[in-house]
Amino acid sequence: MFDLADAGELGFDAGRLARIAPFLSDAYIANGRLPNAQLVVARDGRPVHYTSLGKMGDDGRELRDDALFRIASMTKPVASVAFMQLVEQCKVALEEPVTRVFPEFTDLALYAGGGGSIPFAPGTPAPPMRFVDLLTHMSGLTYGLQNRTNIDAVYRENNFDFARNHLDSDGYIEKLAQLPLEFAPGQGWNYSVSTDVLGIAVERISGMRLGDYFEQHIFGPLGMKDTRFGVAEGQADRLVDAYAYRPDKPPKMIDAGATSKLNRAGTFDSGGGGLVGSIADYHRFATMLLNGGELDGVRILSPKTVRLMRTNHLPGGADLTEMSSSLFSEANNAGTGFGLGFAMVIDPAKTLMPSSLGEFYWGGAYSTAFFVDPVERITMVFMTQVYPSSTYPIRRQLKTLIYSALTQSHA
Repeated sequence: MFDLADAGELGFDAGRLARIAPFLSDAYIANGRLPNAQLVVARDGRPVHYTSLGKMGDDGRELRDDALFRIASMTKPVASVAFMQLVEQCKVALEEPVTRVFPEFTDLALYAGGGGSIPFAPGTPAPPMRFVDLLTHMSGLTYGLQNRTNIDAVYRENNFDFARNHLDSDGYIEKLAQLPLEFAPGQGWNYSVSTDVLGIAVERISGMRLGDYFEQHIFGPLGMKDTRFGVAEGQADRLVDAYAYRPDKPPKMIDAGATSKLNRAGTFDSGGGGLVGSIADYHRFATMLLNGGELDGVRILSPKTVRLMRTNHLPGGADLTEMSSSLFSEANNAGTGFGLGFAMVIDPAKTLMPSSLGEFYWGGAYSTAFFVDPVERITMVFMTQVYPSSTYPIRRQLKTLIYSALTQSHA
């Protein structure tokens, strides 16, 4: 699968890296907590460890090296990169109001009560929402899965979180524009459908459907041949089954790969969570980010643009403990900032995990994850398929195992 480099040559203890597979097997696979697990760890883009364990799903087939996973919110960094490509071409600017592309958002209002069984109360007009607010999740939008407010409830009624089969892009924006914002744009942080809106902005600015834009400008150039919205024809046997956590019981299979709707075309390409892909593909994407926007002679973004994206944009250098109103996101709050599509470590001590200042990362709802450490030049991609990602502390555990195997530091 991966041509592994010598661990010692890249500054790792081979014996300590060898702890990873038994840990995953004993803690998660053998006891049925996870159906499968794939992990690749690399330094300077060179894979130094690869683990593949478990089954494709309920049919008992061994996990394929080229298995396809629902990467969910690991779609968000891809959509953010796509938007920043358009910024680099001066087709749009971060500080511009989104109404330039979304006239439907002209009359957005702030939440003032109501919802549920009664209409929303008329709210005061919202200040202009900017594109940077979408990238940073400071737009005032939300997710139905947050399950905190009456606005969240209406998002669930409209099924905004899973719009693939019942809305198109224009219908999505039309319905979203009728709802109030949770807060004034730029004044708070809430994990939300912001990146879905950003993906539709990419469509409107480029004149291309989002999946086509990704293929032409990111996946094709990077050689990411297996990543797309949905599964390519004839490839259904590569899609793993998806599961949901159940307390004190084995996880429940909720979407069989062979019969998944992902094997049929959808009407909406979700920039916030719709991609299916392989671990090898996302390793290439992460390596491109590590290299400041370039891989194998192909440049996707400039180093300065990537640096801007992985810089904390929360006001006053705040971390998410000070800004977040979310019950759920793919980030730990303490010591964590947020940039243009990624979370990043701004205070390693506060995270209480081994990490580097400026390390950036994200994950997906089915417990997938990746990180890029530009100090130690380390990348990690982890794939599995159990919802929700908050079920187990596996991301912390993997980081601990990886960094405990590091013997030569650049820091």
